Amino acid sequence: MKKNCTESPICSKCGNTQSIICGLNDTDKNEISYRKDDGIYKKGDIIFKEGNNAHNLFCVHKGKIKLSKLGKDGKEQIVRFAKSGDILGYRSLLSNEPYHATATAMEESEICVIPKEVFQKIVEDNYKLSLNLIQLLSKDLKSAEQHLIDVAQKTVRERISEALLLLITSFGYLADGKTINVHMTRSEIADLAGTTTETTIRTLSQLSHDGIISLEGKNIVITNHTELIRNTNTYD
Repeated sequence: MKKNCTESPICSKCGNTQSIICGLNDTDKNEISYRKDDGIYKKGDIIFKEGNNAHNLFCVHKGKIKLSKLGKDGKEQIVRFAKSGDILGYRSLLSNEPYHATATAMEESEICVIPKEVFQKIVEDNYKLSLNLIQLLSKDLKSAEQHLIDVAQKTVRERISEALLLLITSFGYLADGKTINVHMTRSEIADLAGTTTETTIRTLSQLSHDGIISLEGKNIVITNHTELIRNTNTYD
């Protein structure tokens, strides 16, 4: 359940310097700050749902978000992640279509909600923002194409290893430099890799037995990063 933030983040003072919003001029930033809404989403809260009409752009101020789609059999497929500084929902707003995926908070997250008309007006008036959005869309397309190839051609062990590398790329490590900085259920990892929960549990156990990872409760510790990369068959 969303609740309002006690202090609304101001775009011109936001610390997420990697966000494309940060490249706007002060006038546009002030317009967004004035018009946007803000909310805190608890773990498991849905920010927007696949198939619903797209009315807002969402900018992650703090937190971790997963984006997923439902297959014909009702099985969830995680398509990507978002963290602080990332924006969500832009594809749907640009194409004037319903949301393409469901966004769910993986932990308590603070989200800035920007109305569709505000976003579209700034895109129309700002060449640099338009170019940045094109680059984001190109990156999304490249990732989607690579995922299709991986599912079709890679073994389960390779896909599970690649899923772990994606978590590292998306969220990094804890202070020890080895523990992935996110908690995911075995079912969620299975959804990410495109396999079953049972197969994921078995494969993670094999990776642990081989000394590549260590499973410590909900934490996944990477004990041999080089071997994990080799297991993705990246170099072939």
